[in-house]
Amino acid sequence: MEINDAPLLAAWHAYVDGGVTPFTIPGHKRAAARLWPALGAAVASDVPLFGGLDTVKLAGGTLADAEARAAALWGADWCRFSTGGSTHANQAIALAVGRPGDTVLVTRSAHRSTLLGLVLAGLNPVWLPTTVDPRFGIPSGVSPEALRGALAAHPSARAVFLVEPSYLGTVSDLPALIAASDVPVIVDQAWGAHFGFHPSLPPHALQVGAAALVTSAHKTLPAYSQASLLLARTDRLDPDRLDRAFEAGNTTSPAGSILASTDAARALLAARGPQLLDSLLSLVADAHARLRRTAGLLVPGPESFPAGRFDPAKLVVILSGTGADGIAVERDLIAAGVPVEMADRDTIVPIVTLADTRESVDRLVDALVGLVERHRGPARPVGLAIQWGAPAEAAMTPRDAFFADHETVPADRAVGRVCAEVVAPYPPGVPVLVPGEVVTESLLAGLRAARDAGTRIAYAADPTLGTLQVVRDA
Repeated sequence: MEINDAPLLAAWHAYVDGGVTPFTIPGHKRAAARLWPALGAAVASDVPLFGGLDTVKLAGGTLADAEARAAALWGADWCRFSTGGSTHANQAIALAVGRPGDTVLVTRSAHRSTLLGLVLAGLNPVWLPTTVDPRFGIPSGVSPEALRGALAAHPSARAVFLVEPSYLGTVSDLPALIAASDVPVIVDQAWGAHFGFHPSLPPHALQVGAAALVTSAHKTLPAYSQASLLLARTDRLDPDRLDRAFEAGNTTSPAGSILASTDAARALLAARGPQLLDSLLSLVADAHARLRRTAGLLVPGPESFPAGRFDPAKLVVILSGTGADGIAVERDLIAAGVPVEMADRDTIVPIVTLADTRESVDRLVDALVGLVERHRGPARPVGLAIQWGAPAEAAMTPRDAFFADHETVPADRAVGRVCAEVVAPYPPGVPVLVPGEVVTESLLAGLRAARDAGTRIAYAADPTLGTLQVVRDA
């Protein structure tokens, strides 16, 4: 590979190596070590886009060049790099597909960022139910029958929003869902930036006819945190509307280092993707095999589902059959210097990426096996996390509830009231309650059970669930 294969990365190196004395922001000017060495180390790689990777007037067209290369790689007509993560990209696409008051069909496994995108855009969601695989207690996707029924019941719907793959690696029958829809299908593929670049992986969403996809370069690809891409086909979506929607929430001071890493990850995928993914898939397959030798552990994999319906690069470990508590295992993993992405009582999700090696994955598996044995107890039945259950009844649209007057009340007194905030176990950030939905005793009990088991409750003003914010009664 040549560095010029990644124009933003080349520009980053030219700036860093060029002896520049900048009189532009950022204020640290890559010289903060003179003020405080510890701070200087933290900002040493930070280079701006404006006045860094390009002139302040963007006369060099470097970002446009990099985005065009990404569009070509993914087979899109339009591409933008986000430094605000897939959160910004999901919110931008929500602003692009409809007008306030329009109906959209949305998988209930959607991330909080999509929900807040609906609030910003004033779109009214009709939730698509997520089926759950009873063997593992994890979501298995949206069925074509559910989508067809929702489209028939809501013929004015403007778009369909899906999350493929799910946080736990499962994939709906995406070609069938897109074939069933006569409106644009938008896919949050944040956890699937590697899809479509190896014959053993599912195709990415644009390859099977989606109108747009959002993907995170910092999740499974080796890019900076907050690096994300929004890619679209302009036969289904208006490019001018896409531009305006993207810029509505885009920072005016984009971090050039994030952009350069996005471009470099794209170049790496284009030049060496199959080779690197071969190694990743081999590492994960070996980890699956080793972990399955531990009595009671369930480790879903691609062979557990129909072809193309599970990400073979995903490692999900179900602990319930061992009796081990995932929160206790996670605590000991952190102490051992092996933190994982997600853990609740029954599930641990380590993220294995292109940057991992045989040694790093062996260290993870050795630690997991040993700690499961240390914490082994009476087996439990496979559980169902509260976020994969049926949604609450909606009494108001999310936007109306978000902007309504609200009050904070003891959680027990919130039962029967209309929720005014997002409440979600995190990870994965899939809401259990969204603004406009009626709080029920069962949902509150489920959230408290997750809290008591050690799961973080996110986005709620009171993460202890002692109080909830509800819409003030008229």
